[in-house]
Amino acid sequence: MLTSFYNRLMRKVKRIKSDMKDRVYTVNGESPADTDRPPLPGSQGEHTLQKADGTEKRALNFYNYQMLDRLNTVMQEYIARMEMVFISTADSKGECDCSFRAGSPGFVQVLDDRHLIYPEYRGNGVMASLGNILENDHIGLLFVDFFETAVGLHVNGKARIAENEELLSQPDLPHTLRREIEVQGGKKPERWVLIQVEEAYIHCSKHIPLLSKQSKSIDWGTDNTAKKGGDFFKAKHEERPWSPKLESTR
Repeated sequence: MLTSFYNRLMRKVKRIKSDMKDRVYTVNGESPADTDRPPLPGSQGEHTLQKADGTEKRALNFYNYQMLDRLNTVMQEYIARMEMVFISTADSKGECDCSFRAGSPGFVQVLDDRHLIYPEYRGNGVMASLGNILENDHIGLLFVDFFETAVGLHVNGKARIAENEELLSQPDLPHTLRREIEVQGGKKPERWVLIQVEEAYIHCSKHIPLLSKQSKSIDWGTDNTAKKGGDFFKAKHEERPWSPKLESTR
């Protein structure tokens, strides 16, 4: 049943692409080539689907009233309160990864209205997000306030890795960053990700749950398996194509 649904969906998408391939995305009948305005935000794919589903007016209202190319004061204050962020990256082939970062309130620091920076603490050593950034500098951040407003904030842009030594060599380094770099122990950042903001916009609160925050002791930088969640998903003894076959000990 799911296969049949997927095939029907793919046929519909193929028809939409075929129908739209020679059309030019326009606003009020004008194409970007006919005006001095830069093209609208978003991908050609989303513009194509907006045409196909008749949502152009709603989308245009969103672009014009909810999306910015920078962080305004309210967005900056919002980020300064956040203790978590979801991060999306992709490698040079477009293979995607979504990850999670957390820290003390404001651990993602606003440098100015077009630049953010966040620390990379000791992890599992895979460095999937950082590896993707080396190949493809596009990045998407999603902040979600689960505890007060139930409102989210998307920030998209270009990222690069910055080592502690590079930052410390900057004479105008904000004291908040210098203080973080000089921390000793597991919470000392190993490096940073510097982001140039290109898009910033709201994620509406309609479907975001409002949660109650519970206390939790965090052992920063720990390698203790139990404290990291252990083999919660029982994956340790499963077969995988890139490893020799293991005999199950379950």
